[in-house]
Amino acid sequence: MRRYRARSAGALAVVAIATLCAGHAAAAVSTASATPAPAVVEPVAVVEPVAEDRAAELVAQMTVAQQAASIVMGHVAGTDAAALRSYMESGLGGFILMGANIPATEGELQALTSALTVDPALPPLIAVDQEGGIVSRLNGDDFAASTSLKDRPVDDVSAAFAARGSLTARAGITVNYGTVADFTADSRSFIYGRALGTDPTSAAERVTAATAAQEQFLGSTLKHFPGHGAAPGDSHSAIPSTGMGMEEWRATEAVPFAAGIDAGASLLMFGHLSYTAVDPAPASLSAAWHQIARDELGFHGVAVTDDLGMLLSSGDPAYADPVANGVAAVAAGNDLVLMIAGSDAGTAGQMAAGIAAAVDAGTLPAERLAEAATRVMALRLASSSATAQWAVCPDCEPVG
Repeated sequence: MRRYRARSAGALAVVAIATLCAGHAAAAVSTASATPAPAVVEPVAVVEPVAEDRAAELVAQMTVAQQAASIVMGHVAGTDAAALRSYMESGLGGFILMGANIPATEGELQALTSALTVDPALPPLIAVDQEGGIVSRLNGDDFAASTSLKDRPVDDVSAAFAARGSLTARAGITVNYGTVADFTADSRSFIYGRALGTDPTSAAERVTAATAAQEQFLGSTLKHFPGHGAAPGDSHSAIPSTGMGMEEWRATEAVPFAAGIDAGASLLMFGHLSYTAVDPAPASLSAAWHQIARDELGFHGVAVTDDLGMLLSSGDPAYADPVANGVAAVAAGNDLVLMIAGSDAGTAGQMAAGIAAAVDAGTLPAERLAEAATRVMALRLASSSATAQWAVCPDCEPVG
């Protein structure tokens, strides 16, 4: 979904008939010398109205409360399609699927993602963390992942993530929080097993391949900006920090993110990581880091927070109020706020209400909310206008 699924001649929609052949994909990633089979056959570009312009028109017609709801990605557990549909009727801009949302069969998952879409003309962003390997939500992803891909040829990364992206999109998912652009050579590091590379160059090559492969099918995401490898610790339960300065960062941690942005990543996830020489606040709440991503790295897509519930888990009293964290995240430059840990069925609505209240009180600029809502809306429009028909190839052997 490069630059909101931009394609040749500026088209924003791709109508493609694609064949996902699990056996061929497995072969492509199991042998270093194998040539990956193309996942998309003869994409046909269709000229559509520019998504950003249409998005701005739609956002201008929304109330502040509607705009606020549109930039919140919600989550509740369960596989009851009717209950999940009712949850989404509040106007949330997205939903993240976690393990407890994944039913036993692909058909059931497709029915569930369909139920999340209240308005087919404007579907929400439906997301998942499908890195493969260590972090994997979906059934059937037996493709190579970070634990082996960091030591394998780049072509294997392309093949694995093309297969992973097509499997994910076939389920009705439009966003994958699946590309770890962090790197480290320290096998004791929390992020080592999930990283695609062990140094800036190897990570950049593999992040580029993973991004380009997935963007054929859905919106891919780079994480955890500005780089978890330099900040030791686990951001699920703390706020890892580093004293690394900008000059060193540009030559190291920035490299894979810049490569992924150049490859067309649709989303950039900001980590709860403190680079104290730049800003003592976690990057997810840092205006400085959002400006760096936009101005230095040229990112124009959707900025999304890592799970804001992780800030609560850090135990830092400064981040004890989840609604305040959501407002601060938007003020810093995030376009989409995400909270899973510690949330319940009312959390997303409370977050949206808090954001709207901040605009009404003048503590969050209305222009900042409208900008965020427009970026999210553009991605939603692009997702709805780019369709593909998926078919399992009849003569493929099962993966195993």
